[in-house]
Amino acid sequence: MKSELNPFSIAQKQLDDAAEKLGLDKATHELLRGPMQELKVAIPVKMDDGSTKIFHAFRIQYNTARGPAKGGIRWHPDETVDTVRALAAWMTWKTSLVDIPLGGGKGGIICNPKELSETEKERLARAYIRAIARSLGVTKDVPAPDVYTTPQIMAWMMDEYETIMGEKHPGVITGKPLPLGGSQGRGDATARGGIYVTQEAAIAYGIDLNGKTMAIQGFGNAGQHAARLGEKILGLKLVAASDSKGGVYNANGIDVEALTEHKMKNSRVSGFPEAEEISNEQLLELEVAVLFPAALENVIKGENAPGLRCKITPEADDILFDKGIIVLPDFLANAGGVTVSYLEQVQNTYNLYWEIEEIHWRLKEKMSRAFKSVYEMSQRHKVNMRQAAYLVAVARVAEACKLRGWV
Repeated sequence: MKSELNPFSIAQKQLDDAAEKLGLDKATHELLRGPMQELKVAIPVKMDDGSTKIFHAFRIQYNTARGPAKGGIRWHPDETVDTVRALAAWMTWKTSLVDIPLGGGKGGIICNPKELSETEKERLARAYIRAIARSLGVTKDVPAPDVYTTPQIMAWMMDEYETIMGEKHPGVITGKPLPLGGSQGRGDATARGGIYVTQEAAIAYGIDLNGKTMAIQGFGNAGQHAARLGEKILGLKLVAASDSKGGVYNANGIDVEALTEHKMKNSRVSGFPEAEEISNEQLLELEVAVLFPAALENVIKGENAPGLRCKITPEADDILFDKGIIVLPDFLANAGGVTVSYLEQVQNTYNLYWEIEEIHWRLKEKMSRAFKSVYEMSQRHKVNMRQAAYLVAVARVAEACKLRGWV
């Protein structure tokens, strides 16, 4: 992996820039520059054919100054420790940015879940929890689903943890199925949070989005929710969508439900009869009001940023700032997921569960406040929104470290 695309190097560079602007002292900067605790485990799992396969996995607690570590568990064949480190760092800034009392963590297992049976997935999920159980807990570290992990996998993990502990701990895992203490509103929380932030940005910058166009890069679960909610809440019209196998475009608009049904049936958006084929690269350069990058990290970078022609996008850098494109940094735009995960923890703790309308209201309040704090910081220091988000988030974590007497 080239160093410039190493996600942890990118995360450290972003922190370094914020630390310089904030004037952080050397010790605080050094503490925030790396994880406070890393756990690497080898997990033997009995496969359906009777063989035993060894899986390599990680759990990283980046910083817990503001509360227990919080972060998802990814199952991916290309998982690396540096990806997990970077995501744990970004979770630290994300929980700080939306001002919830949690720190940042992340987990990952190097595997291809598409090659595993349901029983093999269950054995892997339970074995992972057995390997890291001592590091978990509602007052220590609370995992959640991420890439290729599901509510069912979270249910197995929670059950394994409770079996080890000999008592009920529903809040130790979030993103659970509803019958096991999951929260309403978790399914579309990431996309809904991004929509709320986009709505606030449009108000702040005086942009009328009603009837304007949007493109979705990554038409998976989050991308589909973004398309639906973009229509319903913002009045946007979907004109392009893509996934890892290609993209589709129709200047007159694409029926979101029809495209979702096509994707579910064919596992790709390509071949949708009411649109022409385009590449992912072409989609990024469409002249749309809002571009939602809903795929994996490193989609928008130095090579393709100059070609972007959208008005608002929930991810980018200085190049887009200089082009006058409104940048909503990813760890602000996608913070809806962890916010509702936090609300799930609160409900588990009180054993009292809210209706969906209250979840949406609480999420909107958190996302709106987070946007406003970033926007005000951006205006005050004349920096782009990503830099402003880092200034807000890092300052809060640094303050917590100092109040604890760590630095």
